Amino acid sequence: MAIQDLEMLFKFAGGLGMFLYGMNIMADGLQKSAGNKMKSLLSALTSNRFLAVVVGALVTAIIQSSSATTVMVVGFVNAGLLQLTQAVGVIMGANVGTTITSWLVSMNEWGAMLKPEFFAPLVICIGAFMILFTKENKKKEIGEILVGFGVLFIGLSFMSGSITPYKDAPIFGQAFALFGSNPILGILAGAIITALIQSSSASVGILQTLAMNGMVNWGSAIFITLGQNIGTCITAILSSAGANKTAKRAAAIHFLFNTIGAVLFGVITYVIFLFDRNLASAPINSVQISIFHTIFNICNTLILFPFANQLVKLSGLLVHGDKEEEYTENAEEELEHRLDERILETPSFAVETVVKEVVNMGLVTLDSFKRVKKAFLENDEKSVEKVLAGEQVINGYESQLTEYIVKINNLSLNDEQHLVVKNLLYTISDIERVGDHCENIAELAQQKIARKINFSEEGTKDLETMFDRALMSFEAAVNARLTGEQQYIETQKKCEVKVDNLEKKLRDNHFKRLAENKCSATTGTYYLDVISNLERISDHADNIANYVLEEIQ
Repeated sequence: MAIQDLEMLFKFAGGLGMFLYGMNIMADGLQKSAGNKMKSLLSALTSNRFLAVVVGALVTAIIQSSSATTVMVVGFVNAGLLQLTQAVGVIMGANVGTTITSWLVSMNEWGAMLKPEFFAPLVICIGAFMILFTKENKKKEIGEILVGFGVLFIGLSFMSGSITPYKDAPIFGQAFALFGSNPILGILAGAIITALIQSSSASVGILQTLAMNGMVNWGSAIFITLGQNIGTCITAILSSAGANKTAKRAAAIHFLFNTIGAVLFGVITYVIFLFDRNLASAPINSVQISIFHTIFNICNTLILFPFANQLVKLSGLLVHGDKEEEYTENAEEELEHRLDERILETPSFAVETVVKEVVNMGLVTLDSFKRVKKAFLENDEKSVEKVLAGEQVINGYESQLTEYIVKINNLSLNDEQHLVVKNLLYTISDIERVGDHCENIAELAQQKIARKINFSEEGTKDLETMFDRALMSFEAAVNARLTGEQQYIETQKKCEVKVDNLEKKLRDNHFKRLAENKCSATTGTYYLDVISNLERISDHADNIANYVLEEIQ
């Protein structure tokens, strides 16, 4: 190989690297800029299949990768957050959203002054200045988008420049003539290349770069593009390894959807080319590839959308298992299923997922709190056992959620999301401390039952009142974390004041009863310990509400 040829190969490889890196930077900037708007997209996923298609298209347009969207969907299904019928819609939408990249690439076919590669250096300069010299995070995010956009097109320019000297080489003409006349070879070539680089956007970009140099004909471009849609499925298939059967079926649906569409369009275009051989051998440009790519994905979605349920059934034949897998009874393993690392592909969804799991941890702890009230006031030994068992579950939540949140914190997040992640970490600690206080009260209940200790009627009523107020305080804090609504924060604040006042009042009342010999010092020890634990529970609830208030403000 001549030095010049080696130089061109390096130039092409460098261009491809810049293209992929630019796309990644631009996607990061777009995700940060979208920020909390992704929350509404997540809620739409659980609505209906049509909205799922729209969500799939929007998410893919933002993260610039249908493969990443599908991997995320596999994660959602594996975590039990999405049903297969909903996953079908998102997968279909992802294929439509991925056409955005091909349209960006085809902009190079415009006039010289309008070519993105012409003003890409200036765009990079503006973006770099915004990142380095502005303090506003929104402007920094826009700067990231601009830098990514510029690097992407500089990479395309490198790839195009490295190919130009070879555009008249006979081998390229012969290869693309062969792909155009043999659709199976064309589809295989597109599928293999895409599977190797695991990015349909990149492989379509390479094809468009060749088309810009007049090296590709209609026949080869169509069949290679169809193959690229099959090859992109490999990422989701690899991702589903080790997942449950339902997640594997989601990956199978992606493969079936793209393959059925590719075969259908492959047959139609092959017939058209048989009648018009001149069209098959005619050169195609990058804009025309974008048009076909878009028409194919939209039409494929419209044709197969009504058959979503049939795709689900067909995936069941590929991935055997008559019944949907049930989650294990082990709470820690269930949580591990739900905290699927595939969801980390999209940071905004990962944040929203972990919020839900922190709320679940709060609800488990709230249930323990209700049980410990019954255990202490009614001397219920079964409730004591359930509270002590529940504490192990709460500790498991703390361990796994903390580990997952640390991973999220290392992703591309905007300032608001970083604040939420930080507060979630604190919230987990507060909820775990509430669980510890419930455990303390359960142990006091055990001793109270064993020693047959009874409180006065007045003391029991006071305790019941304080239990109820502390419960309301913690429940309002959990609801505030779930909804982010001010009304729950206000409820928690009112309860916190009442709990503090009750704690002082109950202590004073207890000392009066001691002075009047209405209760013993031994009884008082348990009594004071319980009200102390309840007051601290309400303090932790106040912390949780304050975190949410900070985010609202």
